[in-house]
Amino acid sequence: MNHLNLEEFERKIAYTFSDRTLLILALTHSSYANETKKGSHENNERLEFLGDAVLDMVVSEYMYRTFPEMPEGELTKLRAAVVCEGSLAELSRKLGVGRCLLLGKGEESTGGRNRDSILADAFEAIIGAICMDGGMEAVKPYILRFMEGLIRDIKNNFRNLDYKTRLQEVIQKTSRLPLQYAIVDEQGPDHNKVFAAEVTHDGRILGKGSGKSKKEAEQNAAHNALGQMNMPPGEESGRE
Repeated sequence: MNHLNLEEFERKIAYTFSDRTLLILALTHSSYANETKKGSHENNERLEFLGDAVLDMVVSEYMYRTFPEMPEGELTKLRAAVVCEGSLAELSRKLGVGRCLLLGKGEESTGGRNRDSILADAFEAIIGAICMDGGMEAVKPYILRFMEGLIRDIKNNFRNLDYKTRLQEVIQKTSRLPLQYAIVDEQGPDHNKVFAAEVTHDGRILGKGSGKSKKEAEQNAAHNALGQMNMPPGEESGRE
C-alpha cells in the first residue's frame, strides 16, 4: 500500500478481508498494472464492473422497499443521482481511498489520486471485492452503511436533481443566450467508457464534469457550474 497499511484501511471501511489480495486488486489502477507489466486483468476494472452491478441492485432494492410511493421514473432518477460518479468519489474521499491507490507514475503526476472517475471506480471495485470475499450478506450492509443517509438526503431535495434545468433557470434570469454542452473527451474501453463534458455560455466555460454516460457527464458539468457560482442547487430559485 502507498500511505496506509491494509489493517488500517480495513478498520476504516469496517470490513476485514479473508483474502486480502482482493482488496489489493480493488486498489490497483490499470496504469499501475501496465507500468509494472502485470497481466491484463491484474487491475481493478473487473471488480469495478461487478461492484457497479451490485451497488445498483442493493440501492434499487432499498429504494423499492423504502419509498413505495415513488413511481419507476422517479426511482430511476433518484438511483442515478445516488450512484453518480460525484457521489461515489466523495465517499471514497471520506474513506481515504485516494491515499491507498496503486497508480502509475503518469496518473500520479496528473492528480489521479483525487480524480473523480478513478475514486468512483475504486469505490465500486471495493464493493466488488467485498462481494467476492464475503458474499451478498457482507456487501449489502457495507453499502447501506454509506449510502442510506445519502439516499435520504438526495430524496429530500429530489426536485433539484436535474442540474441542467436548474442551471438553465439561473442563466435565463440575466441572459437569453443558450447554454451549450459539449463532450470534450472520452476514455476507456467500450464497456467502461468515461465521458468528459463542458457547459459554456456566451463562449465562457461555466463548468466541467465527467460520467459513465454523456447525460451523466453533462449533469455533472451543470452541477459543477452551479457550485462555481456559489449557488447550491435548490437555493438559486429564491435569488433574483
